[in-house]
Formats: sequence, structure tokens, C-alpha cells
Amino acid sequence: MTKQRAVILWAVVLTTLVALGVPWFLWRDSAVAFGLPVWLWWHVGWMVLAAVVFRTFARRAWGVGVETDRPGGDRA
Repeated sequence: MTKQRAVILWAVVLTTLVALGVPWFLWRDSAVAFGLPVWLWWHVGWMVLAAVVFRTFARRAWGVGVETDRPGGDRA
């Protein structure tokens, strides 16, 4: 996979995670599962999914759109 395709893929993944991070469609829904509101379970599940995606990103693609080559090493 080319670097440009990887950047686009990870940008789409990030945008999807952000867009669905807040369950707008569950607002004003009073459904309860296992003693907690369903929207809270959505957040728990979404944070687990986000952690897995970040771990995958960190292991496979760190440096794709994150790090830049600057003269002078690690200095800001």
C-alpha cells in the first residue's frame, strides 16, 4: 500500500471513530441493559473499539501522517 493510500485510509478510520463516538441516535432513548442506559454501553464499547484501532495504528502505521522529517532531529 502506498503512503498516500495509507494516509487516506487512516483519515477515514479516524473520521468514522469521531463521527460515531457520540451516539446521537440514542439520545432521548430510555432503554436500559444490565442496569445501565444503552447509550452508556455504546460509549464503553466505542472506547474499547477506539483503543483497538489506536493499538493497530501504533503498531502498523505510526509515522503515516503523524511524524514529519525535520532538520535537526527531535527538536521542535
